Amino acid sequence: MEREKVELFKEVLKKLHEGEDVESLKKQFGELLSQIPPFEIPVIEQELLKSGEIDVRDIIKMCDLHVEFFRGAVSEAGREIEKLPNGHPLRTLYEENKQILKNAEALSLLASSTFSLPKDDPRRKQFYEKLVQHVSELHRIGLTHYTREEMLIFPYIERRGITAVPTVLWSKHDEIRLKIRLLLNLLKKEESDERLKEEALELSRMLSDMVFRENNILYPTLKVLLTDGEWKAIKMLEKDIGYYKIEVTEEWETSEKPLLPHEIDPVVSPETYEKLPDEIKRVAGMLTPDTEYSLVRDNDIKIESGYLSLEELNAIFKTLPFDITFVDKHGRVRFFSGGHRIFHRAPTVLGRPVQFCHPPRSVHIVNKILKAFKEGRKEPAEFWINMGDRKIHIRYFPVLDKEGNYLGTLEVVQDITRIKELEGEKRLLDWEN
Repeated sequence: MEREKVELFKEVLKKLHEGEDVESLKKQFGELLSQIPPFEIPVIEQELLKSGEIDVRDIIKMCDLHVEFFRGAVSEAGREIEKLPNGHPLRTLYEENKQILKNAEALSLLASSTFSLPKDDPRRKQFYEKLVQHVSELHRIGLTHYTREEMLIFPYIERRGITAVPTVLWSKHDEIRLKIRLLLNLLKKEESDERLKEEALELSRMLSDMVFRENNILYPTLKVLLTDGEWKAIKMLEKDIGYYKIEVTEEWETSEKPLLPHEIDPVVSPETYEKLPDEIKRVAGMLTPDTEYSLVRDNDIKIESGYLSLEELNAIFKTLPFDITFVDKHGRVRFFSGGHRIFHRAPTVLGRPVQFCHPPRSVHIVNKILKAFKEGRKEPAEFWINMGDRKIHIRYFPVLDKEGNYLGTLEVVQDITRIKELEGEKRLLDWEN
C-alpha cells in the first residue's frame, strides 16, 4: 500500500506539472487522497524529494491539495459565509483566509523540504531562495487583511461592548507580524537549519490558528451583529487598505445608507445575543455597550474625517509641531497657524497678497509656484535652508477640492534638525513615572 501511495502522488505531481488545475485533480484523485492520513503526506514528499522527483514548483502547488483535502473542512458557519455574494466584505475576508491558509501550508512544506536537503544538493539554493521570497510576501497579510480587521471591523464590535475579542486578536496579529519579520531576518542571516525550520513551522502554525479563530469565532459573530448599512461603510473604506492575493468583484450591493460605528444603536437584543458563538458569549458576558458617549455635539464643525469644536480646532493648529499658512485661489493669505512658528506671522498679514509677504528677490519664485499649481501641476515644491544651527524644511502643496479644482496653496514649514539626527528605532516610552 505504501508503494501505491507514492505512485499516486507521482501521478498527481505529473498532472500538476502538466498544468492541470486542483479542482480537476480533486475529482480524479479525491477519494484516494482522502484515504491518506495527513501525517503521512510529508513522509511521502520526503521520499519523492530525495529521489529528485519533486521540485520547488511542486511544493508550492501541493499546498493547494493539502488545504483542499486535509484542512479544508468548512464549518457550518463557514458554509453560511460562502453563501454571501462575492464582494461582500465578510465573504472577502473569508476568501482571503483561504489564501492565507494555503500560504501557511506552503511555508511549512517549503521549510521542511529545504532543510531536509543536504547543503551540497544543487536544488537546495533554489528551495532556499523560494522560501525567502515566500516569507517576504507574507508581510502583506498584516498590511491588508489584519489592518482591515483592526481599523474597519473591530470598531463595530467594540461599540457593542465586545472589547476582549478584538484585543486578543490584535495581539495575535502583532505576534504574527513580528514572527514574519524575525524569520525573514534569520533567513537573510542564514541562521542554522534547525532554528530556521523551527521558526518557519511555528509561523505556519500561527497563521493557520488565526484563520481558525477568524473563520469559527470572529466571522460568525460579525455575520450575526453587523447590518448591511455597516457592511456598506466597510466596503466603501476597505479599498484604501487593499486586499491579500484576491481580486474583489462588485457583485454585492445594498440600498442601505452606510453607517459608521458612532451612528449605530450599540444595544444587542437578547435574540441577537443568543445567536452569537459560545466563545463570544463567554468573554462578552451580558455586554456593556458604549451608550453614554456622543461623538457629535452641539455647535461641532463637521469635517470630512470627523467632528471638532472651534476650541479644539484652534488648539490642534497651535499644537502642530510645524507651522502652516494657507493662501487662497486669489493669492491672498487667509489663515496661518499659531504655536510652533518658525517664520513670524501676525494678523496684519490676513488678506494680504502673498507676494507682499516675501522679499522682492524671491517673488518670482512665489509666482512660478502659484502659476504651476493653478495650471494643474500638482508636485509639491520644497526647499531647505540653514537658520543658525537649525535645518528648516519648507514645502508648498496645491490644495484641491473633490473635483480637483484649485482652492489655494498650503505652506508647511518644519524644523527637521532633530529628525535628521534620528537613527535606529525607539519603540518604548521612556517617561519617568
